[in-house]
Amino acid sequence: MEEEEVEAEEEQQFSHRQPLKDSISPQRLKAAVHYTVGCLCEEVALDKQVQFSKQTIAAISEVTFRQCEHFAKDLEMFARHAKRSTVTTEDVKLLARRSNSLLKYITEKNEEIAQLNLERKAKKKRKPEDENRNSREPDAEVVSSES
Repeated sequence: MEEEEVEAEEEQQFSHRQPLKDSISPQRLKAAVHYTVGCLCEEVALDKQVQFSKQTIAAISEVTFRQCEHFAKDLEMFARHAKRSTVTTEDVKLLARRSNSLLKYITEKNEEIAQLNLERKAKKKRKPEDENRNSREPDAEVVSSES
């Protein structure tokens, strides 16, 4: 089988996957996007003193949902191209490469999360060390009082 045929077959498998038991149905996800777009439009309407018709909100919601579908497929393809089954932040950065402000935001958030993870790991390392010291200290007192 040629590589192009394999890729086409894999893409078809991705598009026809059965949703996981606990995953959100596409209808609920679409409704959530519509609700969020409506809330954002309300905020903009208040801030900029403009009005959005229901049709405009629906159109923005539909475009947003479709764009997210494209993003999801692109992210899957980036990961697959790298012979991985997991999408990484590098894949997301690659997806956002055409928008400098979005790429900068994602990079900053990624660095913040990495820093928080390092701090958590350091705390976890210190905790067992502190417990070991505390458990040793009473023994040391017992030894010194016996001498």
